[in-house]
Amino acid sequence: MKFFIDTANLAQIKEANELGILDGVTTNPSLMAKEGIKGTEAIMNHYKTICEMVDGDISAEVIATDFNGIVEEGKKLAAIHPNIVVKVPMIKDGIKAIKWFTDNGIRTNCTLVFSAGQAILCAKAGATYVSPFIGRIDDSGWDGVQLIEQIAHIYAIQGFKTQVLAASIRNANHIIRCAEVGAHVCTCPLDSIMGLLKHPLTDIGLAKFLEDAKKM
Repeated sequence: MKFFIDTANLAQIKEANELGILDGVTTNPSLMAKEGIKGTEAIMNHYKTICEMVDGDISAEVIATDFNGIVEEGKKLAAIHPNIVVKVPMIKDGIKAIKWFTDNGIRTNCTLVFSAGQAILCAKAGATYVSPFIGRIDDSGWDGVQLIEQIAHIYAIQGFKTQVLAASIRNANHIIRCAEVGAHVCTCPLDSIMGLLKHPLTDIGLAKFLEDAKKM
């Protein structure tokens, strides 16, 4: 399973990349705004900087919601760097645009997916990734990881090439459960990735080893 970090914060990207386990980055307008990045030129330059930092797929999200707007914006994003994957919302014109991008050699990530039916449309249109938002599904009272499992099962049966990218990860346990049910990718905040490192018995064991080492 690939690990992407879900942020626009360069320091967090650097820290995750230095672990040696980072495969890519996902971003969105909200994450860009959180870092105070505003304006088309600034956003484009930020994507370029991220691409220069990480050797992996970088999802860059369109703002437009109409077919022509999505296509034009997507072409500009894809031109930034070969590692850019154009992130497109799960809407009617988004699916049409994903098919256009597929036919024209531009890779895509279909975002804001909340059902298996939506995921089937993504795959049929040729999306490189599908991004179900499991944390938001959990918030609504359902189990987001079950959706990951369902989509992965359908894709395996049908032979779809689209990769299941678990998004809206809230904790380390989400990552583990997504790995168990067949997610191809998890995109996570830095604290969720770092949470995988933690176990009280590791801390206790290390403290004992260090204590014994002083006696040598």
